[in-house]
Amino acid sequence: MRIKRLRECGEFVSGDGCRLRELLNANTENSAFRYSLAYAVVSAGQKTAPHRIRTSEVYYILEGQGLMHIEAETAEVKAGDAVDIPPRSLQYIENTGLDDLIFLCIVDPAWRKEDEEICG
Repeated sequence: MRIKRLRECGEFVSGDGCRLRELLNANTENSAFRYSLAYAVVSAGQKTAPHRIRTSEVYYILEGQGLMHIEAETAEVKAGDAVDIPPRSLQYIENTGLDDLIFLCIVDPAWRKEDEEICG
């Protein structure tokens, strides 16, 4: 049994400017799964840089509210929402609330820096 504790995962700033704690990544762990799972935070009034990822991605919003931008579409998101982000889509998320926007980010196959292109 493998248990990863969020508080034990180091925080870093991703290329798009989001604060991340990576919980699982098939590229760095001996595992049978292919995905990566990260805990992401965008501070109040902030947004991530427009970017593309070569792989499939899902955001699951845990706390806060914001606007999700995928290509020409924009939609409000809040706690309890899941967002399917197709591969290679231009995307970014902005926090429109007064508190942190917190979400889980699932990437399949697992996230790799070389699979991400920052566009803005």
